Amino acid sequence: MILVAGSANLDFITRVPHLPRPGETVLGRAFTTAPGGKGANQAVACARSGHPTRFFGALGNDSYAAPLRESLRASGVQDTSLTLDAPTGAAFITVADSGENVIAVASGANALLTPQREPDFTDVTHLILQLELPLDTVQAYARSARERGVTVVLNAAPAPASPLPADLLADVTVLVVNEGELTTLVGAGDRSQQLRAAQALGPQTVIVTLGGEGSAAVSGDQWIEVAAHPVTVRDTTGAGDTFVGVLTGALGAGLGLPQAMRDASVAASLACTGEGAQPSMPTREQIDRTLTDWP
Repeated sequence: MILVAGSANLDFITRVPHLPRPGETVLGRAFTTAPGGKGANQAVACARSGHPTRFFGALGNDSYAAPLRESLRASGVQDTSLTLDAPTGAAFITVADSGENVIAVASGANALLTPQREPDFTDVTHLILQLELPLDTVQAYARSARERGVTVVLNAAPAPASPLPADLLADVTVLVVNEGELTTLVGAGDRSQQLRAAQALGPQTVIVTLGGEGSAAVSGDQWIEVAAHPVTVRDTTGAGDTFVGVLTGALGAGLGLPQAMRDASVAASLACTGEGAQPSMPTREQIDRTLTDWP
């Protein structure tokens, strides 16, 4: 069982010709809502890729929670999230015609998930965490998981404003970041040096996602590079979350890291061809078909 402890937000999405500069108003052609939040996204991606998945988060006592719970249910996720007396989290996403986006998040109930509200670790082999929950909660969950022999996967996103605590990184087995997050964590430099520097902070495996260039990883003494599957990009929202969810599900199923990264890379590429985070995440059948067609 893969456990995802993290955020759940309702996404408010506007498409525009280009991302606005500071002080600029850009007229969008469409406005939609979709279920999102890094934690819920990763749970949906993991479950849709064919792996038993449990989600633990906090939703509000308002109408915005309903589409989030329905998306989890429809994707086959075991939803154990709490309902708290607060607004459901919301994300305001602007997507350019190029597929790039900017996102502002109002945490709502997510910010009230405290260390004392601990998830159920029964039958769990891997725990996925991100940084849209309070940092002390992330630390507490990581420590509880490691004490139970559970593999901890941390997606250090959004990029932290300050260095991550050393004892958190010591509890992490697999660290997943994008290029900007990696630089925030260890500073600028050669990519291989950055990955080794991040590994020296505690995680056995460090993976960096590289957008159209694919992904790279260091695991022990092993160096791995996986290309991105070529697609026509429509919206990159949720692609990183798709990568993390599918990667962890594959590792939980016993795949080696190179193949797990290949599954995740294909899934993340496919997620870029649709709109919205969870609505665009591929099924196991779509991933397998693309893997068969891709040399």
